[in-house]
Amino acid sequence: MRQHGSPLNQTAKFLLFFIFSFLFILVLDSFSTFSAQCADIRENVLRLHIIANSDSTEDQEIKLRVRDRILQETDSLFYLSDSLEAAEAKARESLPRIEEIARDELDKLGCDDEIHAELTHMFFDTRVYEDFTMPAGYYDAVRITIGEAKGHNWWCVLYPALCVPAASEDSEAALARTLTEGEREIVESKPEYEVRFYAVEFFEKIKDFFK
Repeated sequence: MRQHGSPLNQTAKFLLFFIFSFLFILVLDSFSTFSAQCADIRENVLRLHIIANSDSTEDQEIKLRVRDRILQETDSLFYLSDSLEAAEAKARESLPRIEEIARDELDKLGCDDEIHAELTHMFFDTRVYEDFTMPAGYYDAVRITIGEAKGHNWWCVLYPALCVPAASEDSEAALARTLTEGEREIVESKPEYEVRFYAVEFFEKIKDFFK
C-alpha cells in the first residue's frame, strides 16, 4: 500500500522550496543589478588599446615607448574632457596627430612598422588596470596598431582620465565625476573576489559570439 508523506515532511519540503526560491531570486536580482551597472560603466568609459607588432622583447619595448609618448603628448587632451562625448570628439580629431606622434617615436627607434590609430567599438575581457577593474564587454576605444599587431596589447582608461600623467593623483575624483557610487564600487573591487565578474564575462562572450 502506498504511504503518503507525513504533514511534517510536506511542511519541511515546502519550507526548503520557499527558502531556495527566495535565495535564487535574491541572487538573480543581485546579478541583474550588477550586470546593469557594468553596462553603464561600459557606456561611460573610453579606453586606450595599443597592440604590439609581435611578442618579441624588442616589439614589446617599442609598444611601451609608443605608449609613453602618446600619453605624454596627449595629456591635457583627455584630462580636460568633461564628458565621454567630448573625449571621443577630441580623440577623433586627434587621430592624425596620435599617428604622427607614434610614427616619430618609431622613427627614433629605427622601426619602419606601419602605425594606425582609430576610434572603434571593441570587445574587452575583464581586465585590471592598477587598482581598477573594467568588466568585460564592448567599449569605445582609441586603438593603435603597430605593424602586424600580433603581439600582446597594453590598455588603460582615457576617460575618465585614469592613465594620463596629469590625472595620476586624481583618479578617485575622475571616477566620482563619471560613475555612480555603485559603479565605482564595481570598478574598485577585485575580480578574484567577485564571482559576478566571471558571470558577466561569460554572458558578454556569448552575446559577442552571436554578433
